[in-house]
Amino acid sequence: MIKVFKRLTEDQIERDVIFSSCLSVWRTEQEEDTIHEVKREQEDNQETIKRLKDDKFFNDSHWNFNIIREGQNG
Repeated sequence: MIKVFKRLTEDQIERDVIFSSCLSVWRTEQEEDTIHEVKREQEDNQETIKRLKDDKFFNDSHWNFNIIREGQNG
């Protein structure tokens, strides 16, 4: 599993998303991929981010990448 770090999209910033994670076969998110987002107002946002970054469970899965998007103020 390779972590790929990117900036949040403009849409995510507008929706007050501070973090997103997407497991993918490809280096970029695909339409069929599930993107998990964490918003600023979410109660346990730091714990959720910690769990989404911990991708070792998926090391032997068909996913190759964990695409992580974080904002400057996240």
